[in-house]
Amino acid sequence: MKAAFLLFLATAAHAAKLSADSVKYSIISAKGEPSTKSFVPTEKPSSEVVTLSGDQTLKLSLQVVDQATGKGVQPEQAFLRFYDEQSGEEGIQPIRVTSSGKAKFDLSMAKPPASLPPTSTAPLKVTLLLGSSSHSPQKLELFNLHVPASHPAPVHPDEVKFHLLPELAHTFRPDPKLPPRAISALFTGIILVVPWSILLGLWLSVSPQVPRLFSPNILPFTASLGAFEFLLYRYWVDLKLGDVLTYGAFLGVVTVFTGRHALASIADRRLGSQK
Repeated sequence: MKAAFLLFLATAAHAAKLSADSVKYSIISAKGEPSTKSFVPTEKPSSEVVTLSGDQTLKLSLQVVDQATGKGVQPEQAFLRFYDEQSGEEGIQPIRVTSSGKAKFDLSMAKPPASLPPTSTAPLKVTLLLGSSSHSPQKLELFNLHVPASHPAPVHPDEVKFHLLPELAHTFRPDPKLPPRAISALFTGIILVVPWSILLGLWLSVSPQVPRLFSPNILPFTASLGAFEFLLYRYWVDLKLGDVLTYGAFLGVVTVFTGRHALASIADRRLGSQK
């Protein structure tokens, strides 16, 4: 029973509607001659037309009432909406409603509020929007307002930066190409042959005693040095730096051990010859 009663109250509160009573507006010119007119707002598009010149002021007054009881109501929200159907611009102006439901709004074209949208030759539809926790939302059409067309807004110096820019077309350099293998092999051969030719020529000029490069104790070290020369050749032809570093690290370890063994064998030979 209690639940049904609460449901009834909620339904009744939701069904309650707000309305506007004693709606009238006055147009006051610069000479102070008022022109007052009363009308009844509806939920349908209004045929009421109000025209303001640049030196006139519009004074609007109304009372928000309960549609069923006719008593004044103070809604939680009350706004005037100015809407230009031609441009789609709109502005929302909150209005103050007293506890008895009375509200007033003044619009001076000499100093229009910031809520008034940019205007053209098309009229502004003025709508009253009401919201209350104990009533259904209400939207009442008041009148069509003709005001002087506003001046175009000044162009901000940085406005052009927010325009759509043309699509960027990136031009990339072609991938670097390796020289022909024949040329690479030719210069590699020159690098390998010329130093050794100079070295052999200098050796022949001084007639040195060639050490035992091909003895079992020294040959692994000589082969390690030759492997390094071959690795540099392969790097010039097609190997990448990462591969060269990997193979070079392995050959370096091998060369260290073979070199130590070669030096030890030479030292043993020299010590044996001195005895």
